[in-house]
Amino acid sequence: MFLILTLALLPLGLIALVASLQAIRTADLEKEALLRIAVTQSARKLTADLQSDRTALQLTVDNLASNRADRTICVRLSLFLAANDAEGGRYYIYDRAGRRLCQSADAEPAPMALANRFNGPPLELLANAPYLVSRIRSADDRVAALIYYSRKHLESVADPATALQNRKLTLHQADRQLAISHVRKDPPGGKRSSLSARVDPYDLDLTMTVREPPATLARLLSLFLPLVMWFAAAAIGWFVVNRLLIRPLVILQRAVAAYHPGEVLEPLQRMRTPAQEIVALGETFREISEDVATHEAEMAEGLETQRKLTREVHHRVKNNLQIIASLINLHARSAHEPEAVEAYASIQRRVDALSVVHRNHFAELEENRGVGIRPLISELSASLRGTAPFAARRFGIQIDSDNLHISQDVAVPIAFLLTELVELAMMLDPQGAMRISAQALPGQDNRALLSVVSSGLRTSEAMTSHLAERYGRVLTGLSRQLRSALDHDGDAGSYAIAITVIP
Repeated sequence: MFLILTLALLPLGLIALVASLQAIRTADLEKEALLRIAVTQSARKLTADLQSDRTALQLTVDNLASNRADRTICVRLSLFLAANDAEGGRYYIYDRAGRRLCQSADAEPAPMALANRFNGPPLELLANAPYLVSRIRSADDRVAALIYYSRKHLESVADPATALQNRKLTLHQADRQLAISHVRKDPPGGKRSSLSARVDPYDLDLTMTVREPPATLARLLSLFLPLVMWFAAAAIGWFVVNRLLIRPLVILQRAVAAYHPGEVLEPLQRMRTPAQEIVALGETFREISEDVATHEAEMAEGLETQRKLTREVHHRVKNNLQIIASLINLHARSAHEPEAVEAYASIQRRVDALSVVHRNHFAELEENRGVGIRPLISELSASLRGTAPFAARRFGIQIDSDNLHISQDVAVPIAFLLTELVELAMMLDPQGAMRISAQALPGQDNRALLSVVSSGLRTSEAMTSHLAERYGRVLTGLSRQLRSALDHDGDAGSYAIAITVIP
């Protein structure tokens, strides 16, 4: 979710970054334009001041060249220069003979040779002194005037009206230069910007240099503020979505995953969210869980009713089988022929086998584990020995069984199968014995091997005759009900069959 929000807000962050870079570029252009205006303004002011002084000096030298006796012109020149600026230039006027005709109150700061007073450019930066010299000659070239401008005067004249911080003014003439102002506070580092303007009409350039403050943490933050805002917007969006949407959904999902039928879900009971759709979803789960709990209670009540009805049915079947067994016993007592008595006893043994199955199944209804093989074989063996003929009353039955359980559909054919085999063994060897075992098959949780071993079940003519008359067909039919083959070992006198058990 955070990645999706970040990618979704990325175009806005890029737009803000481009806008910030454009604003910085515009600010740089504005600074450059302001610097250009300032240096042009300073150059014009310096040109106008120099031109004004040169005009006054030109009139003075022309007057002195034509009328050297008139010294009042020097006083008027001094008053004019002082009126323009108290820190005005210091002037000195000479003739060809080297005589000084007029001068300022102070001494000449950098005296020149006689030839240099008349020869040289109109404006000259001195190589060995920090002055700008303006040179004027009379029309007849007999008088020359020199005016010296100090740094302080030049700075006061060239100071721009625009307030620029950390500016520096420098005059350039060929390979000479004169710094007329210095940076008041020169910070370390930073970018320098310089622009020049011509001091017309002379070969003199005025250069203004501005040093920008160095890049600080605040400036870097302002540059990368759009990226910070982009990340902050993504983080805030993710926090809001996670807090108000994702977290309630996670809580709802965990509550639904841990749900057990019969409980009533209240996933958002301890948490409130302004998302009404999530609240409605939680209410829907709560209503569904209430319906499921109601249905579970109804099903449990119905299951209890069904269990009671099933117990009642098995109880009635057991009672009916006991009544049938009692009726058979009464009829057997009234019979006089041995064949009839034996027939009644054979029928009673099979009814008792079925009754034993129902009794054991009825006893296991509470735990619903099926019918236990050990108690089934034990009770069935006791019943068979009790109804055995007088000659077979000493017939022994040994039981070896694991703790296994089978369904009623398997218990009924097993009971009839054991009844048939015990009756057959008692008939063929009344004084013999039988071993009945039920062992779980290794590696198979739902299969066991039921085996019956008796000396009376060994191969003989009587055995073959009884199997051919009735017992063979019955045993085959019962093995088909058990869905397994019945193996007979005539030499050992054993029968074995694989049965299905409840794991």
